Amino acid sequence: MQSEQESILLKNFWSEPVLEPLGPPPAVTPAEPTLRRLTTAQYENSLHDLFGDDLVLPTSIEPDTAVSGLYAVGAAQTSLSPFGVERYEEAAYSLAGQILAEDKRMLVATCSPQAPVDEACARKIIEGVGRKVWRRPLSTEESDRLTAVAVNASTTLEDFYPGLQYALAAILQSPYFLYRVELGSDDGTGRVAFDNFELASRLSYFFWNTTPDEELLAAAEQGLLTTDEGLATQVDRLMADERAREGVRSFFTEMLTLYLLDDLSKDPTIFLHFSPDLGPSAREETLLGIEDLVFTKDADFRKLFTTQHTFLDRKLAAVYNVRAPALEGFGEAELSADGGRRGFLGQVSFLAPNSHATSTSATRRGIFVRQVLMCQTVLPPPANLNTSIPEVSKDAPTLRDRVAIHLTDPYCAGCHNSMDKVGLGFENFDALGSWRTTENDAVIDASGDLDGEPFENAWELSGLLAEGERFPRCLTKTLYQYANGHAEGEGETEMISWLAEDFARSDHSVKALMRSLALSEGFATAGEVVP
Repeated sequence: MQSEQESILLKNFWSEPVLEPLGPPPAVTPAEPTLRRLTTAQYENSLHDLFGDDLVLPTSIEPDTAVSGLYAVGAAQTSLSPFGVERYEEAAYSLAGQILAEDKRMLVATCSPQAPVDEACARKIIEGVGRKVWRRPLSTEESDRLTAVAVNASTTLEDFYPGLQYALAAILQSPYFLYRVELGSDDGTGRVAFDNFELASRLSYFFWNTTPDEELLAAAEQGLLTTDEGLATQVDRLMADERAREGVRSFFTEMLTLYLLDDLSKDPTIFLHFSPDLGPSAREETLLGIEDLVFTKDADFRKLFTTQHTFLDRKLAAVYNVRAPALEGFGEAELSADGGRRGFLGQVSFLAPNSHATSTSATRRGIFVRQVLMCQTVLPPPANLNTSIPEVSKDAPTLRDRVAIHLTDPYCAGCHNSMDKVGLGFENFDALGSWRTTENDAVIDASGDLDGEPFENAWELSGLLAEGERFPRCLTKTLYQYANGHAEGEGETEMISWLAEDFARSDHSVKALMRSLALSEGFATAGEVVP
């Protein structure tokens, strides 16, 4: 029988090591804030949440632009084209007409007009709609100006609602709706801090990728978001809501460039399992898996690379050569280790877009791993450099053979060694993502090297990424950029390091990381006051 002392020793031996307290977060000097245009998804989500799912949205507005892979960063660095302005104007009038249609106007009509021209009623409706659409109350001057638009139009048309449509269209095409006006102001401590309504907008688009709801706007009106307790209460509420899934899906769609799958194209004469809807199916597989890790299991997110649990429809099951788990739509599936495929790096969503139309690309796949998953910089080749690799021949039947010839050029070897030694690890997957063991009747060698760590195949490479510190740090950095709409500056690197350490201590919980980021000074402040 064990003594009490032996029991304590054994308990301590098998317990997790006790971590030292992380300590308070470091001071941060964020980059100067900029206006961020709503992305297409944010624009559509906001309109549906404000006015109902049956609203017919415009099909052609200003397209999103990715900067550093993120639409969230591109939204702060691009301006509207003249054509884009026209598109938003046309959309605003169409939307206003739908909103004020007789069967729908009760959503916004908080009063009944007593005459074709009713200034008081028009003002009440305009202030109510404007507060929700602009994500803050209207000033007296703004209310006066918009009410005058409605009154003048109603007088001319001799009808209340057609006149009100002009005021609503002005609200819906205003920069205060189309842009996230989160610029901050002097909070009296030498910092530029976001006010309550700006924080409400930042929180809502970060967690839900849509406009603030009534409870969040009410908290902002009460001044609760600039208190630690009030902010934490709303952060926890937003995270617990089902709409948080949309926010997580949005972030990983941008980080993993899953938006490229909308235009996935392969030669159907070579890849018989390719169809135009394979790309969207592949994106959904990855996003369902991410939702499972983040929300259903709240698991160590590094399992993104090692899990054999996934979600497949019939199209993907055919590519993976497994039985479809459901007759219609997606079902859960457990992939066999014999298939050599696990995690995100074994999915069509990674393998297919990082290949050519007819063949694989060790360079594209290697660049993705280094740039997107490790946040390393890969410089583009010189403009006059021939980057093509030799054609298939008897002496060079596999991509590894052809790359080896290419790397004899010293101008190519410097960069391509770092990319191709990683990308060749995926050669057991063809350009669509199907498993293969030979290429042109030659046995494929999928071994490689990740910064001095050798691997035999993609299975082992996935394990190296899951075990290392590079991906968690990169994920933290990318999430910080996504939340703030800019690449981090020198004054933010310590904050990102602190968040990455906190992420590790939470067993790499994405939910915990998002919470820590939203409660951090790096999220609530916009820089220092310029003397």
